[in-house]
Amino acid sequence: MDDAQLAAELVREAGSLAAAMRRDGLDAETKTHVSDIVTAADRAAERLVVERLREARPDDAIVGEEGADHTGTSGRTWVIDPVDGTYNFHRGLDWWCSALALVDGDDVVLGAVHHPQQDATYVGGPGLPPTRDAVPMAPLEDRPLAECCATTYLHPPFYDGEVGAAFARAVAGVATLRMMGSGTLDAMAIAEGRCDVLFQHSVPDWDRLPGAAIVRGVGGESRVVEAGGRSWHVLGVPSAVAEVCDRLEQE
Repeated sequence: MDDAQLAAELVREAGSLAAAMRRDGLDAETKTHVSDIVTAADRAAERLVVERLREARPDDAIVGEEGADHTGTSGRTWVIDPVDGTYNFHRGLDWWCSALALVDGDDVVLGAVHHPQQDATYVGGPGLPPTRDAVPMAPLEDRPLAECCATTYLHPPFYDGEVGAAFARAVAGVATLRMMGSGTLDAMAIAEGRCDVLFQHSVPDWDRLPGAAIVRGVGGESRVVEAGGRSWHVLGVPSAVAEVCDRLEQE
């Protein structure tokens, strides 16, 4: 089984397990913030993926949001987000997914995402034409920021100060804005042309890499820039990414 097939299987299994556990009822624990939580489903889904990867790719490293950390010898690393959008997941909202990325050397080569609500599985990367349920995805249509639907998230405590000012500069250039609660599913909306650009600060690899791989595969761009004392991930159609980065970096 090749890497893309394996990744697609793993995110489908992880997403299905999490969805089944949610139907049975779940408690949540707070991590860093009232909206930053973890459930037993996050941990169980991550264990499932880790066990399968350890068997199928024993020489590869593994890093997971919920603590998985295995050293490898191949130079490749699998990055796991068992449930992206856990707050949505726990509150009964449907904008959540299971995601996985493969990094080889210094760059991501593969992303896989499963959205249980739509039973949709996305796989692809910068050198692997992305698909949704094995159907090729269309290239992105570039457009200026002023015509873009942006998707993002900013915790209310950050609305003031330098971070809030940087965010306001970026938001001022867009046509409309959505805050939906799963950065990876937001990236899939961009990959399918339903949104156009994403920007968010302090994004860990498991929240950034699966979506970035697939968006880059359909002609989008992914950049990390410094603004307001934070690192911002900007993802989407090329013209909008360039303008958002310019706006964020203005002082």
